[in-house]
Amino acid sequence: MNEKTVAVIGAGPAGLPTIKNFLDLGFDVTAFDRCEDVGGNWRFNDGTGHSSVFETTHIISSKKMSEYEDYPLPDDAPDYPSHAQLLRYFNAYASEFDLRPHIRFRTTVTKAEPIDGDRWRLSWQTDGGPVESAEFDALCVASGHHHTPRWPNYPGEFTGEYLHSHDYKRAAPFKDKRVLVIGGGNSACDVSVETARISKETFISWRRGYYLIPKFIFGEPVDKFFYRFRKLPRWAQISGMAFVLRLLQGTNREIGLPEPDHKVLSTHPTLNSDLYLAIRHGKVKPKGDIERFDGKMVHFKDGTSREFDAVVACTGYHITHPFLDTSLIDLSRAPVRLYQKMIPEKLKNLYFIGLFQPLGCIWPGSELQAKLAALHLAGSWSPRCDLGSLIDHEVKNPDVHQVDSPRHTITVNDLAFRKRLKDDIAQVRPVPPMRRSEGPTSIAAE
Repeated sequence: MNEKTVAVIGAGPAGLPTIKNFLDLGFDVTAFDRCEDVGGNWRFNDGTGHSSVFETTHIISSKKMSEYEDYPLPDDAPDYPSHAQLLRYFNAYASEFDLRPHIRFRTTVTKAEPIDGDRWRLSWQTDGGPVESAEFDALCVASGHHHTPRWPNYPGEFTGEYLHSHDYKRAAPFKDKRVLVIGGGNSACDVSVETARISKETFISWRRGYYLIPKFIFGEPVDKFFYRFRKLPRWAQISGMAFVLRLLQGTNREIGLPEPDHKVLSTHPTLNSDLYLAIRHGKVKPKGDIERFDGKMVHFKDGTSREFDAVVACTGYHITHPFLDTSLIDLSRAPVRLYQKMIPEKLKNLYFIGLFQPLGCIWPGSELQAKLAALHLAGSWSPRCDLGSLIDHEVKNPDVHQVDSPRHTITVNDLAFRKRLKDDIAQVRPVPPMRRSEGPTSIAAE
């Protein structure tokens, strides 16, 4: 048994494999999570209100591209599981590997600070009670990056109902209302389609053009379809994807949306098959960028104005770690200087798990990060050269060149990123045994 103690912040999809893989190497693990049980962002009805999934949320990557390698999704899982099915999957994972005894739920870490000996002191509160603290040999931050909403900055004030997608749960409260949704990402498209079913009218505002990628192409999940072309040069993959999208859907201009001024994957992919149909059916009406707010009146840059009862801002999140002093490390802006999006250059025994935005699903990459971090702390693996040089190389050679915006500071190509992590793990000979399972037999509702 390894006598080192490890603190893990978060028991969601990134935290669970972190707990599991450090336990596998014999570390003494204590995890902290503010929710009532495992699952993090996928806990739709959690009493803490932390979750940002809503009633109809489904994953946007297909099941076989999203599962943990150590715990595959069951055969009966649909191509794109719902949030309820995924929560059952995470619950089953925690039970299979007996993780709950190592997790302190309803607990918020208030401070994490380095101390002598490259160790960490954590302070926390459980159920708002007294502050407790303890020292650990290492700290893993797996708290995600979808918890601090980023609000748009428009002149004026909107006096109707104004909320961020983080607080949107279901369409019912918008019945017979005039709704404006701001954003072109996955949440914005979903909220637009769902509210349009019962609202008086729903508009969607895009400040730039985005590519709408359908969930299925020629009868296959889109990521599975394009996976077969993964060995082609990057330019050929991107050009081929753009051609297929135009062949299947035409152009944005034909449905009233702005055309992208960038290549495919230069912004985070928007996978949605329903918005295209909703616009074609006249249920969702497209608009350009907003000029200003004036009470319930919204003025657009095209010179038009409309009155709305509610505005839903689907404008993303800030990367924040309120328990870490920004004088120690600040990952809120580019460039994010972490080797493998995980290991900082100067702070020892600190690992960020799941702090990346893949062109795919985040969970398999988080699982591999957790394996590598555990091997690193165990002394079984070390970077091939100094961290500063490795991080410089990563910053100068991104997987994809994306538009300059706060949303695109931690993007990786899912499959390429996984390969780099596996290449590092392969440096360990022999690789220590890790617990694996065939996965749950079902995640269907009981």
